[in-house]
Amino acid sequence: MLGVCVLALALIVASSAVVALVRSPHRADGTGAGDTATSARHWVNTWSAMPQLTEPHNMPPAPFTGDRAVLVDTTLRQTVRVTTGGDRLRLRFSNAFGGSALPLTAVRVALPLDGRAGVGAIEPGTSRPVTFSGRRSTTVPVGAQVVSDPLDFALRPGTNLTVTAYLAEGQASLALTSHPGSRTTSYLLHGDHTEDADLSGATPTNHWYLLSDVEVLSRPATTAVAVLGDSLTDGRGSTTNGNNRWPDQLFDRLQRQPGTRHIAVVNQAAGGNRVLNDGLGPGALARLDRDVLAHSAVGQLIVFEGVNDLGTAEATPAAQQRVAADLIAGYEQIIVRAHAQGIRVYGATLLPFGGNTPYDDAAGHREAARQTVNAWIRGSGRFDAVLDFDRAVRDPADPSRLLSGLHDGDWLHLNPEGYRLLAEAVPARLLRRG
Repeated sequence: MLGVCVLALALIVASSAVVALVRSPHRADGTGAGDTATSARHWVNTWSAMPQLTEPHNMPPAPFTGDRAVLVDTTLRQTVRVTTGGDRLRLRFSNAFGGSALPLTAVRVALPLDGRAGVGAIEPGTSRPVTFSGRRSTTVPVGAQVVSDPLDFALRPGTNLTVTAYLAEGQASLALTSHPGSRTTSYLLHGDHTEDADLSGATPTNHWYLLSDVEVLSRPATTAVAVLGDSLTDGRGSTTNGNNRWPDQLFDRLQRQPGTRHIAVVNQAAGGNRVLNDGLGPGALARLDRDVLAHSAVGQLIVFEGVNDLGTAEATPAAQQRVAADLIAGYEQIIVRAHAQGIRVYGATLLPFGGNTPYDDAAGHREAARQTVNAWIRGSGRFDAVLDFDRAVRDPADPSRLLSGLHDGDWLHLNPEGYRLLAEAVPARLLRRG
């Protein structure tokens, strides 16, 4: 009898311990487990910029790049456009390609003046300090990233956000992490001006540096669709500070429909990027874990790249047959790895490049390879769905070329109207399931 009582008492104690653990009122990520309204929410990646090693001509302009260090005693103010909104946010800074540790002395967020992208002024009274493990400063190790503490800061969907960082010591290396194809103006000024309402006299530059992600705490239904892409997704040919890349226009479209307003769009593209090999930034196969699988709340993935793989391979039958076969195998790898994480994968057909120098070859070997790849995307059944971007913007009278009114002059990259047609070619019903 005594043994039974002891056993019962042990079960009660164990049960109480489990209940106490489950009902613990505080979590390190800022989502209090004891608060039903808060614990029901989750972190969602609402903006992203693929980290890259900065090329020499994309480094911060003089005098912000020295002989051995960069951004010394420099305030860096940048604007980014979030997709889905929330009432708490956190930032991620990347030192993926830095040649030394990255010391951030102070970071603040604010709303930009008049809500505009690419401005150096902020709305008075909106600036808030960002902390890291409770401290105002942090150091990002080489190859790593740092996530800020959660900050109460309300953001509506589609809001432009200003992020201002000050680096007292700068980075003691000329290997700098950035996203050169920002199509958004940033500002540099010597001294600590993180709390200034306007950066008068600052030097403008159309690149993003160091900042890689913004996350928001959102309701359970909110998910993110990520896009793996190249310059066509990064927005070459779009309007600087216009936020009219095709993923931007897709998000705008989703916001107009109640069934898709819960979807964030995460643009993980870079100019010159390839699937199989590194180019401007790591290839898609090399960066899939970092840029998609490790991101918050990604439930769907659009794969829209491969044209640079074809365009940089030798224009011979053997070389193009080989790269087409390798691309198909690469897509299959992306699908398998994403499916293992429960992510649905949609394949977008490759756009024509007839008339482009240097991709268009007179013998048409690259065009033949493009047709081979597109036939597989459309007909293999391996993707969960197909987005026929090729059909949306090609010239019906000459399918090897884009419609003349849709490109930016080089017969490869689109203009804002062309990007609108890509956004329209994504069936909203696919995303609504998320």
